[in-house]
Amino acid sequence: MVKKEIAAGTGRRKCAVARVRLLPGEGKWTINKRPAEDYIPSEALREYMAQPLALTGMTDKYDISITAKGGGISGQAGAIRHGLARALCEADASLRVVLKKEGCLTRDARMKERKKPGQPGARKRFQFSKR
Repeated sequence: MVKKEIAAGTGRRKCAVARVRLLPGEGKWTINKRPAEDYIPSEALREYMAQPLALTGMTDKYDISITAKGGGISGQAGAIRHGLARALCEADASLRVVLKKEGCLTRDARMKERKKPGQPGARKRFQFSKR
């Protein structure tokens, strides 16, 4: 049986992109077709990802299906949090005030700075020699 999607949201953080889909259910998380506990072993990151659900009291109202790409585990967790908040707003517009106040709808703009030509890194310079 294929479940009907209630809402979807795209979240971004660093180089990571997460597509979050809310499905009717009792609170099961799947990330890239794996249980969330397997994909993200850190309890702290899992709590951080689920923050929008905890704030709105929707913890066991939806099953969450996620496709995460790019970046690392921490970046993907941030992207999932952002996408989940957006999906919840799409499902119920009245939740927007709570999520906005807690900063869940704000895209974290901090990215890795690019390497500049003629330098070893983004900010680091080669050693200066006067003579």
